[in-house]
Amino acid sequence: MSARQDRPLAGALWMLLTGLLFVAVTAAVKHLGTRVPAPQAAFLRYVLGLVFLLPMLGSLRRAHLGARAYRLFAMRGGVHALGVMLWFYAMTQIPLAEVTAMNYLSPVYVTLGAALFLGERLRWPRMAAILVALIGVAVILRPGFREISPGHLAMLGTAVFFAASYLIAKLMADEVAPSLVVAMLSIWVTAGLFPFALAVWVWPTWSELGWLFLVATIATSGHLSMTMAFRAAPITVTQPVTFLQLIWATMLGALVFGEGVDAYVVAGGVIIVSAVLVITIREARAKKAAQQPPIAP
Repeated sequence: MSARQDRPLAGALWMLLTGLLFVAVTAAVKHLGTRVPAPQAAFLRYVLGLVFLLPMLGSLRRAHLGARAYRLFAMRGGVHALGVMLWFYAMTQIPLAEVTAMNYLSPVYVTLGAALFLGERLRWPRMAAILVALIGVAVILRPGFREISPGHLAMLGTAVFFAASYLIAKLMADEVAPSLVVAMLSIWVTAGLFPFALAVWVWPTWSELGWLFLVATIATSGHLSMTMAFRAAPITVTQPVTFLQLIWATMLGALVFGEGVDAYVVAGGVIIVSAVLVITIREARAKKAAQQPPIAP
């Protein structure tokens, strides 16, 4: 048995920390408010986060990438930039719990996109899980029973763009080192956000810059702890822990920002997470089966 599979508790604890860090990111963005427009806030977050790439400058200079790799990096940076802008906007419009619950949709869109664009087979359990996830969205939004705000539409778009970003990264997984993929994402997203930020620019205060640097620091730490979780345990162990993000977000929204606890949002989030868990377990089993050596006759 691999060392990774021997440490399920460590993997769960790392993912628990990841969830806390990502919820802290959403709280910091919400605290920042709306004075700095969403495209500019997203741009400044990524510009300030570039400092964390300094240790990787050597590997970036030594990388020999072809035209196809640069096209894919640019494409991923573009779609991810759109997703980030929509996410920053949604944070100022709807409660933390709703942002968190709807953010779980990205893996569902990834599964659907992999079938449509990468030729992966979509068997009935995955199709059923996607349908269940969409029911979860309907429970959260309750169309016809309450107004669907621009923030909700922004989160639906966020999940689509983030899924597209992941699918492009998946295309490059066998061609480029993971650290380089992460670094190039930061660079291209910064470039993609620049014209949008310039169009709505307001001069930020030192306090606002401090909060945005805090966002960049916490987000980078969250991605690092998530990597540690994946190294320590299989994704079937770590994925269920991500549900706790919804609990943290609901509690934080209620206690710090005075947001009400919406039982429909929590229920819809549980439904979506359950669907994601089914997809995750099936994909992990399929990957394990593909890696099994053939049995000798």
